[in-house]
Amino acid sequence: MLLKGLNKLTLLDFPEKIACILFTGGCDFRCPFCQNAALVTEFDDGYVDPEEFFAFLRGRKGKLDGVVLTGGEPLLQPDIVGFVKRIKDEGYAVKLDTNGYHPDRLKELFEGGLLDYVAMDIKNSPEKYALTAGREGLDFSKIAASRDLIMNSGVDYEFRTTVVKEFHTAEDFDAIGAFVKGAGKHYLQRFRDEGGNIAAGLHAPSDKELSHYAEILSKYVENVLIR
Repeated sequence: MLLKGLNKLTLLDFPEKIACILFTGGCDFRCPFCQNAALVTEFDDGYVDPEEFFAFLRGRKGKLDGVVLTGGEPLLQPDIVGFVKRIKDEGYAVKLDTNGYHPDRLKELFEGGLLDYVAMDIKNSPEKYALTAGREGLDFSKIAASRDLIMNSGVDYEFRTTVVKEFHTAEDFDAIGAFVKGAGKHYLQRFRDEGGNIAAGLHAPSDKELSHYAEILSKYVENVLIR
């Protein structure tokens, strides 16, 4: 496992859980608005030793409930399934943040009963997915396969879209809604430019635009929330 960082406490990232956040290195997308550019592009040595991480977990029993695996893209890690199993064997719940581009590994985790919550990014409408993900030749069928796995898993989940003025329109959210129709929860996250993005010159939508996009999604999704 290529582990890039550990946030030892979060009360926000894992619903109803006190958790830590573990950041993996590397991603197969290059979303221009990504706020974790260093995690996406660095495939060199990790900064967190896996055995030290498990020692940390053993020392936090009774104080932490869960572990959030994020990145980068955790499912890029070839040993992710065994790693998650070790976390579960320590008695912790696991939340996975994923871009949805590795349905085979996602399926393996579901079949092993290793996930307690999944958050999948929905980058944009199918027509603009490759552009928004920064990946030419993107295989959208993988995104659709992950959507289906998540919605039929019986595991609690959310879809989420980071909204960027230069990339998203009302028409896109109508198409996004059709793609995730029947989902229980979809978050709209306002883009933030904090200086660490892959591309410069991007902007957040206005409050009015965000509210309008949420209204459009509400035709398809039971609960649409703005972060």
